[in-house]
Amino acid sequence: MATFTYVPDYNALKSTTPKVRRVSFGDGYEQRTTFGIHAQPSQWDLTFVNRTNTERDNIVAFLEARGATESFDWTAPYGSAAKWVCDEWNVTMNAYNLNTVQATFRQVFEP
Repeated sequence: MATFTYVPDYNALKSTTPKVRRVSFGDGYEQRTTFGIHAQPSQWDLTFVNRTNTERDNIVAFLEARGATESFDWTAPYGSAAKWVCDEWNVTMNAYNLNTVQATFRQVFEP
């Protein structure tokens, strides 16, 4: 399994959407329960600012090689290593040899 080793900038955004099943009754009463074993997957919106053309190319090549179908290992900020998929990324060319890469990592659970 490949490992993503590039360090994002500090403006990384973590979001978590718990998987919950809800049943609402006519009198306003509601019951909730978690759905599945891994009911709180995370997602990170990452930014890699002022990267050289070489580093930009390496980051993009890593993501393109997996093509949003193959997972990879990555250790999130203040987290532990997990498996991730990158469904979307984009590149902004700010100036000569200065680029910004934005990527969204979605946590997946695989053997």
